[in-house]
Amino acid sequence: MNSVDTSDAPPPGIDSEAVSRFFADHVPGADVPLRFSLISGGKSNLTYRVEAAGDPGREEAVWVMRRPPLGHVLPTAHDMEREYRVIDALRDTPVPVAHAIALCADPEVNGAPFYVMEYAPGVVLHESLPEGYATTEAERGAMSDALIDTLVALHDVDQEAVGLADFGRPDGYLERQVRRWSKQWERSKTRELPAIDELIRRLSAKLPVSPAPTIVHGDYRFGNMALASEDPGRVVAVFDWEMSTLGDPLADLGYTLMYWGEAGDAGERLMAAGGSGITAAPGFPTRAEVANEYARRSGRDVSQVGFYEALANYKLAVIAEGIHQRHLQGKTVGDGFGDFGGIIDGLVARGLELLPA
Repeated sequence: MNSVDTSDAPPPGIDSEAVSRFFADHVPGADVPLRFSLISGGKSNLTYRVEAAGDPGREEAVWVMRRPPLGHVLPTAHDMEREYRVIDALRDTPVPVAHAIALCADPEVNGAPFYVMEYAPGVVLHESLPEGYATTEAERGAMSDALIDTLVALHDVDQEAVGLADFGRPDGYLERQVRRWSKQWERSKTRELPAIDELIRRLSAKLPVSPAPTIVHGDYRFGNMALASEDPGRVVAVFDWEMSTLGDPLADLGYTLMYWGEAGDAGERLMAAGGSGITAAPGFPTRAEVANEYARRSGRDVSQVGFYEALANYKLAVIAEGIHQRHLQGKTVGDGFGDFGGIIDGLVARGLELLPA
């Protein structure tokens, strides 16, 4: 996880005095002067590296803090308490997560709720593989296996046993997803887009029967996990649980496949889902092979996976429009926001391709 702001001045979204007081009271070992920096990656909730200012580089004196974006927060989105609850519940399961440390539910402290978790060092994949990392086809295959195995492990967690039996309303999950994201589109849109209206119509008309509900991550992909720096086939932690709930596990598979580029994909498709060019390299399986491996390891039927991938494209298009609106309002923090308006048409077109009329 790499910082993009290393100055002593706190980045936007941080009241350093108030947050430092909270850390001193609630985070073991943090009763010291703190330095805050924005962590690269993530275009929705804001993630910060927090370290002891007098002892930089010591991992036990480094923490991670998450808070909602600065503007245009949609209803039901960016819920810090839900994120904190799910990673805390998964702490002792086979699903690797950064351990939850403290939750601040009081928006008066820093302008919005936030939570603190442990720092989980590793390699987070964004637009490309880091130089010298996973250089062999065998290592890339091991990365893919780790991603699939971790997703299967998540979907195998007994939600009641970990205290998440009431974490969502799985009945009618798919219908509610289509309807909810349609409302989010109406709140976020910066212009009319008839193609997304058609995609919504097709999704509503082609709802499959869901398997038994599980914990769903909601944004599962390489970009939301850290891999071990010395072992590309080991997941250190899965991050960004802001869209997690109880629902149809195949929605996670569809979301993963949306980000999974393969050899022969058009450049526009690879650009629409950031980082998807990574898996087009030799050694990574195709989307069909990923789906089939998930089916084999989980025992679930993936014959309707095209619907779930179309749903994922639809959701990402709405998310991207919300980010684009915040960018137009000057409410984004960090770099890389200027292109979001241009990828939405491609995502919607891909959804329509996956779900023909």
